[in-house]
Amino acid sequence: MLTLKQITEQTELVLAGLEKKHFGGAKEAIAKVLELNDVRKKSQLQLDRNLAESKKMAAMIGQMMKAGDKEGAEKAKAQVSEMKETSRQLEEAMTKADEDMRALLCTIPNIPYPEVPEGTCAEDNWVVKSNLKECVVGQDTVGNWTCNPQNSEAKVPHWELAKKYNLIDFDLGVKITGAGFPVYIGKGAQLQRALINFFLAEANKSGYTEIMPPTVVNQASGYGTGQLPDKEGQMYHCEIDDLYLIPTAEVPVTNIYRDVILDEKQLPVKNCAYTQCFRREAGSYGKDVRGLNRLHEFSKIEIVRIDTPEHSAESHKEMLAHVEGLLQKLELPYRILRLCGGDQSFTSAICYDFEVFSEAQQRWLEVSSVSNFDTYQANRLKCRYRRADNGKTELCHTLNGSALALPRIVAAILENNQTEKGIRIPAALVPFTGFEYID
Repeated sequence: MLTLKQITEQTELVLAGLEKKHFGGAKEAIAKVLELNDVRKKSQLQLDRNLAESKKMAAMIGQMMKAGDKEGAEKAKAQVSEMKETSRQLEEAMTKADEDMRALLCTIPNIPYPEVPEGTCAEDNWVVKSNLKECVVGQDTVGNWTCNPQNSEAKVPHWELAKKYNLIDFDLGVKITGAGFPVYIGKGAQLQRALINFFLAEANKSGYTEIMPPTVVNQASGYGTGQLPDKEGQMYHCEIDDLYLIPTAEVPVTNIYRDVILDEKQLPVKNCAYTQCFRREAGSYGKDVRGLNRLHEFSKIEIVRIDTPEHSAESHKEMLAHVEGLLQKLELPYRILRLCGGDQSFTSAICYDFEVFSEAQQRWLEVSSVSNFDTYQANRLKCRYRRADNGKTELCHTLNGSALALPRIVAAILENNQTEKGIRIPAALVPFTGFEYID
């Protein structure tokens, strides 16, 4: 969440950022935070004065008793008793103001960096790079850019290829669980495993330490990374145990550093993790959810960094280069988008999406989001580091990205590599699959 220092010292900057993120009621929310903070501070000041006065009065009572002034001592005791009641009320007021303020802060999103484009939705995102010559990059919006790959009319969508080659059984998934829970079979399952191992091997080469975390988390973990309170109702909740199925490995991995003070020399921390991910995807329907386009359970490799404020921008660049390298090695047509303020997540300060082109569907499929959260998550997590120069503790910056999510990568590999011999496996992936074609 935003820090009180940001809100109190940079109020106009915060309001401008919230406006860019199209957060309704920003002025009212920030004004209320400032009001509650003022109540909290004044109550604390009065409480401190009251306690100091009570301490003095207690010492005076002892002196009066020694001097034989019982009447004066009794009056002083009555005053101390009243002051204790006042202190209790002040403590309650201070606690309530603090709780109300923190609850309100949880409803206010992170503010975007200056380089984040203005805009309200996906059509306002900027295409900043692509490996397709036809792509116009720069400040052109996604909505103004089109792609016309050759022979796209001859391509078969992945859900038909999955059936033809017996790779994925969507109907069996419905029987076992429900829609959005596919069953991978034979070479389909092997392709999944190969991609997982390939992505983890590449992360290891880039210096990421592999973590195998739980796939269920408690409330504190969901709160720490900003998934809770669950504003869109996208998390699966195990009500009896009050645990949540993770929507991404970001949640358990980043929470490793909750309530931790790191030494500056330990930074940047670089972790990666393969997990199953679970998302309710409430409200999703239509052609965009067909096949592997949108699932309730899927495999994903996540990369997470904890860094200093001074170095986090460089970390973000390195993460973007890592994800781009994966797509290059998989020989997929891709583009990189810088998300506009209105299309960013609740917690991110800046985010880039990677999309691959589906020739059969004639549309772009998001396969990764790489975000810098600045101090927003760290403030909730109380994730800090001790500076080497002066020993003071400061909030870390947290970053994460998909490297990569499997379903749409699988869809793109199937659709973009159709040949007369079958589905060609990208050369970099062959050592992990053990086969060059799906036939």
